[in-house]
Amino acid sequence: MNTLVFDIETVPDVEFGRRLYDAGDLDDAAVAKIMFFKQRQARQTNFLPLPQHRIVAISVVLRSGDDLHVYSLGDLQSSERELVERFYDGLERYAPELVSWNGSGFDLPVLNYRALRHGVTAERYWEIGDRDRDYRFSNYLSRFHWRHIDLMDVLAGFQIGGRASLEHVATLLGFPGKLGMSGAQVWDRYQRGELEAVRNYCETDVLNTYLIFLRFQLIRGIVDQGRYTSELERLEHKLEQADQPHLQEFLSAWRAVRHES
Repeated sequence: MNTLVFDIETVPDVEFGRRLYDAGDLDDAAVAKIMFFKQRQARQTNFLPLPQHRIVAISVVLRSGDDLHVYSLGDLQSSERELVERFYDGLERYAPELVSWNGSGFDLPVLNYRALRHGVTAERYWEIGDRDRDYRFSNYLSRFHWRHIDLMDVLAGFQIGGRASLEHVATLLGFPGKLGMSGAQVWDRYQRGELEAVRNYCETDVLNTYLIFLRFQLIRGIVDQGRYTSELERLEHKLEQADQPHLQEFLSAWRAVRHES
């Protein structure tokens, strides 16, 4: 089966916030401040409700046949609608197993709302067996099916108290973890016009997730030690061939941690 590991990055949907809070002609930064303030009042956190997020990056690792690809959907000029359409088009084309870190709790619900916002059709994603019997007991929507594996949820035994951050688990396993950015910085970097840096950060997050997934496949017995090692070597070779500085930084950090251990 094809495997698609994915991650998204979001910013406040200031267009929605402007309507929601009757913010008139206030600029985007001011509207976002209102949105954060209202959320702190209600929930004592700056983390906005999921319908208030707008997607600015979707990054993936695609393992298909003998191929391995690491990339972000669209380009710097792509609209949110185009990013969402490209994501669901990938599901239609490859029918992959989806892999995420907290995808059930964040990434997929946000994608659901944004697809609804833009009217994006995603027949394969919403299939639960009505038209394709193969999806009756293995679909993207059921928490306990394996067509979408939310690694954070599964490794926690589906218990809130057992959840861990991607950073902590990547570090636990000797993978690079975060490299110079966190999700909390995305809005500030986006406002400064640094969307490329946001996309690069998203790609390193998805690489960490992919490495954790490979280890998960090993402990499940889906791959043996030989296959696990060859998949790591395949990824390392792919990163060696990449000319993007952030991928070279990831490779160097990965090698450094392995050398220390």
